[in-house]
Amino acid sequence: MPVDLSAIAKWPNVPACYDWLSLDRRGDWRLQGERVTHRGLIEFMNRQYGSDASGRWFVQNGPQRVFVALAATPWIFRRDGNAFVSHTGQPADTVKAIYLDEGGSIVLETDLGIGLLDDRELAAFLAECRDPDGQPAGEEAFIELMSSGSGTVFWNTHRLQAIAADDLPRRFGFDPAPRP
Repeated sequence: MPVDLSAIAKWPNVPACYDWLSLDRRGDWRLQGERVTHRGLIEFMNRQYGSDASGRWFVQNGPQRVFVALAATPWIFRRDGNAFVSHTGQPADTVKAIYLDEGGSIVLETDLGIGLLDDRELAAFLAECRDPDGQPAGEEAFIELMSSGSGTVFWNTHRLQAIAADDLPRRFGFDPAPRP
């Protein structure tokens, strides 16, 4: 669903807002560091979440853009049966690639975009991973992949690739800390 930008035509010069809204590593919205729990506000922010051409993510609040500080990636994914769904409820659709960073986080490159797998999903996801012989991937394979990038681990048909967490914004074109 596209972000509603209709209020901008009526009030074109409303200044953007920075440093108020963030998205944490579990896909929770935070206003000045406090977790948002009001269902209606969460649903509004989920509907109005989008990005600009510079890779800055925001929530469109009428004529004002409230830029979002990202703790990890623009999307946070959870499992929904055999599929993945974002923190906004949008389906991730096709998984294109899977990355493992040096901290043990799983990052999915999907049709929707780049997103961190919610850590509450991590144990089940890792249990589905296999070595090249089709056996469950052992802890040492993950450690080798995280530390040297040379381990071989598969999830379904995808080979996990090592990536540095610091490289994610540049490689996938998003700004984790928008500023004026």
